[in-house]
Amino acid sequence: MATNIQAIRGMHDVLPDQTPLWQYAERIIRDVLSSYGYSEIRLPIVEKTELFKRSIGEVTDIVEKEMYTFEDRNGDSLTLRPEGTAGCLRACLEHGLLNHQTHRLWYYGTMFRHERPQKGRYRQFIQLGVETYGMSDPDIDAELILLMDRLWKKFGIRDKVRLQLNSLGTIAERLAYREVLVAYFQQHKNSLDEDSHRRLNTNPLRILDSKNPEMKDVVAHAPEFMAYLGIDSLAHFKAITTTLEDLSVVYEINPRLVRGMDYYSKTVFEWITDELGSQGTVCAGGRYDGLIEQLGGKPNHAVGFAMGMERLLALLETREDIPVAKTVDAYMIRVGERAEREGLRFAETIRNEVPALKLQLSVDGGSFKSQFKKADKTGAEFAIILGDDEVDRGEVGIKCLRNGLDQQTMPQNQAISFLQQQL
Repeated sequence: MATNIQAIRGMHDVLPDQTPLWQYAERIIRDVLSSYGYSEIRLPIVEKTELFKRSIGEVTDIVEKEMYTFEDRNGDSLTLRPEGTAGCLRACLEHGLLNHQTHRLWYYGTMFRHERPQKGRYRQFIQLGVETYGMSDPDIDAELILLMDRLWKKFGIRDKVRLQLNSLGTIAERLAYREVLVAYFQQHKNSLDEDSHRRLNTNPLRILDSKNPEMKDVVAHAPEFMAYLGIDSLAHFKAITTTLEDLSVVYEINPRLVRGMDYYSKTVFEWITDELGSQGTVCAGGRYDGLIEQLGGKPNHAVGFAMGMERLLALLETREDIPVAKTVDAYMIRVGERAEREGLRFAETIRNEVPALKLQLSVDGGSFKSQFKKADKTGAEFAIILGDDEVDRGEVGIKCLRNGLDQQTMPQNQAISFLQQQL
């Protein structure tokens, strides 16, 4: 006997009893993004490997350790996308969307990273990405933060997340800070772990983001970036924090916040939580003006964020009540040859007249008792009951399954009006 084939480690299924929560989250996300005037863009999940090397940076954990890269039959190096920003920008450049235009875009889909699987971190995961182009004003940075603040409130989890901010300045300011940072860590080489030694001459800012508890003290005493920002970068950052304060959005300044990609500049932010253990970052992003030139475009402005949906859903599950829509509102029970034929016709009539009703039809027979058990198992509020006697009289039974009320019998057209009133 053949053995069952299992899913690939770190790539999980979303089962039918889990999808209503996903649909609830997706519906709110679409509504909020639409209310801010953002448009959806849909992107390939496979891109040329060079795209990610040029955008993310060759000396990053993602490119060095985590990408799923392969050669296709033409010998081209292709990669399953590990994030969406590079692909979105590639599409905008390829189709001329950045020629003296501004855009507010969002995408939603599967990403891939070969990481150690754990709760909230998978090798195949779903990510929401929001990207804006052509706007240099700090108000657009603030708008993205306000958009997320509204999402948390809509989800009922605003009290479970905290906003952290930092500025990475311009490229010139970052290079100046990099020299100071390298000199500092050179003086503390004995305190650095293997990864930090490797990053010291390639990507020293990432040392600030080390999760190694043994390096906590040396990182805590490192020079802070804010001291090396120029007047324009400081003014840009101050404009954002002033807007957040005016609108009562609480934030923390985290001088160790550097993000994992090489392309960020000026504003960076993270929404973090204490509810999910080590997977504390739920949403993160910032400004990446320089990436457009890096990928061959003319100088322009860009800022965006990404949110891992699995972590969002894990956070939603910490709520005591989640208003998830039912999969089934009503379940039709049919017993008898004539009832089975009439029930199929009447179910279609109900769907025509009450299109918002989620109606499931019993199709595998059985007694009234067994079908009632199936109706109850679906979570339906109502059972619609048809036997041959009801068909002969042009009637139908309605049983409320959740409140213990007695079954009612009524003409079919009256049953349709009853169901309309229940929605």
